[in-house]
Amino acid sequence: MERLVCVVIGYAFGLFQTAFIYGKMHGIDIREHGSGNAGTTNTLRVLGKKAGLIVLLGDVLKCVFAVVVCGLLFGNSHPDEVYLLKLYAATGAILGHNFPFYLGFKGGKGIAATAGFIAAFHPLFIPVGLLLFFGTFIITHYVSLGSLLVYAGVMIQMVICGQMGLFGATQTVLNEMYIVTAFLTVMAYWKHKDNIKRLLAGNERKTYISKKNKVD
Repeated sequence: MERLVCVVIGYAFGLFQTAFIYGKMHGIDIREHGSGNAGTTNTLRVLGKKAGLIVLLGDVLKCVFAVVVCGLLFGNSHPDEVYLLKLYAATGAILGHNFPFYLGFKGGKGIAATAGFIAAFHPLFIPVGLLLFFGTFIITHYVSLGSLLVYAGVMIQMVICGQMGLFGATQTVLNEMYIVTAFLTVMAYWKHKDNIKRLLAGNERKTYISKKNKVD
């Protein structure tokens, strides 16, 4: 029951579609412009840096709030499962972001929400996530590649940290955490399937924060 409660709480937070709401405030449906994705990168490209930053913060924070709320609700009563329940809350938030029922299940790709999950889940996940994403982005300017590497890193780090005993959970609970993390990873790669095709073909669109750095 606690798992379902956490998913529902997370999904409710995830329904706050920052890109869609911000776009509507400026007279557009962000899903009808650019890549059609209701997320940070498309907002940045269509509406500019300020809009992109606002959407990024909104999508990060909604997952942070979901994880924190569920941690507070169940941290004392389920200390050996608290990380698992936080993971379910993050899963709900990412599902809500990716598949909002009131927008015909057409949302974003869940990367900014995943950043919120990383920020709120465990301190050790933050530096690795930052290094993988920004290191990749600075070198290649591919947001998609950085995002995919972050998920691969999360999967690997989840298993390593779990087997090191950092989550204080039984092996059964850890196995469940690995399965849920694998689900999120597969979903992220599936949502980025077109990006992966373009990356392999060498025609993925690059993103530049500063126009003076733009060379293609």
